[in-house]
Amino acid sequence: MRQAEIFFKGEKAGMLTQHDDGSFTYRYDDRWSLNPGLPSISLTLPKSRQEYQASHLFPFFYNMLPEGTNKEVVCRLMRIDSDDYFSLLMITARYDVIGAVTVKKMEN
Repeated sequence: MRQAEIFFKGEKAGMLTQHDDGSFTYRYDDRWSLNPGLPSISLTLPKSRQEYQASHLFPFFYNMLPEGTNKEVVCRLMRIDSDDYFSLLMITARYDVIGAVTVKKMEN
């Protein structure tokens, strides 16, 4: 199991988990979920539910990944498999992202 903290404008909004079977869970932080003044991180992950399950990486996070040559370069330099979307997300979405959401790998 691998986990990452999800931040919205620098504040912790939730947790993304990749389970050992390859499935994913996104869970809003309790404080974030209960505060009506804080937005959803995505239209596809509304705060109407606190937890979401998927057999693959959620489209919102997948769309944060680099593509084409940029993806190839990152995978080669960081020595990760090009199909390891979770690792790719951890490497590329920590600092330099378009938008308000950043991702930080949790150390076990």
